[in-house]
Amino acid sequence: MNKIAVIGSNMVDLITYIDRMPQQGETLEAPGFAMGCGGKGANQAVAAAKLGSGVLMLTKLGDDMFADNTLANFQRHAIDSRYVTRVPGVSSGVAPIFVQSDSHNSILIVKGANAHLKPADIDAAEVALRECRLMVLQLEIDLATVYYAIEFAKRHGISVLLNPAPAVPGLSREHLAQLDFFIPNESELALITGKPVEGPESALLAARELAAQGIRHVIVTLGEQGALYVGEEGEFHVPGRKVVARDTTGAGDAFIGCFAHYWTQQGDMRAAMSRAVAYSACSVTALGTQSSYPDAARFAAFFDEP
Repeated sequence: MNKIAVIGSNMVDLITYIDRMPQQGETLEAPGFAMGCGGKGANQAVAAAKLGSGVLMLTKLGDDMFADNTLANFQRHAIDSRYVTRVPGVSSGVAPIFVQSDSHNSILIVKGANAHLKPADIDAAEVALRECRLMVLQLEIDLATVYYAIEFAKRHGISVLLNPAPAVPGLSREHLAQLDFFIPNESELALITGKPVEGPESALLAARELAAQGIRHVIVTLGEQGALYVGEEGEFHVPGRKVVARDTTGAGDAFIGCFAHYWTQQGDMRAAMSRAVAYSACSVTALGTQSSYPDAARFAAFFDEP
């Protein structure tokens, strides 16, 4: 039985490794290039699946050379892809990513077929979705579909997690109040609340505002500083793990996928956050996005390191 449903995007990551971004009108030689499977929804699904969760994926593929590879990638990771469908005459989603030598990245996204994931697709998967304990959502698909998925989850007693990325202002307070888990990073939290967020102290104030609006569990990811919790279980901070970062692409998705896995397995908030912080840290020590996510055995060895 599937424990986690991911309703969201898939992308083809087009990763260019650079020393610096070129100025307008300037051409630079880049030292490296790689192509891989990505998209926030797909990344989160793969992270959870690599750790051993049963994952159901709802997404849309384009009508191009990338679609077969994306579908094969889901199948390679034993992700239930029966509701992964193609849109004729439309491109797949793509994400040109530029990774600098200091490991920081800049990303563009083209939604492509992802924009065609609609509420009707959720209804079509109702029987399978109702077997899931947790529904995971992001904002690389149409907002109307995200809102419908939240309503569907609450109607059928499924816990629902929203990772509001890429962030947009003016999210429906009515729908936010129906969430079980809301997991932004600092910049997303700032945009959504309209408050400055620069570190744990200001993140705590902004997170309290969201929790006061009815969200059960607000978790703010703080990069190398770990993660912050505000909600029904009080307030606490999980410190980060010190590592030498090589590529931070997809680190936030690693956190979400790992958190979803451990929370559905154990129901322990602090333990799930602790492992998610460590999993995210482990992911940045390798290049790529999904390719950097450790499987259960590799992660267990990393987590137990002193």
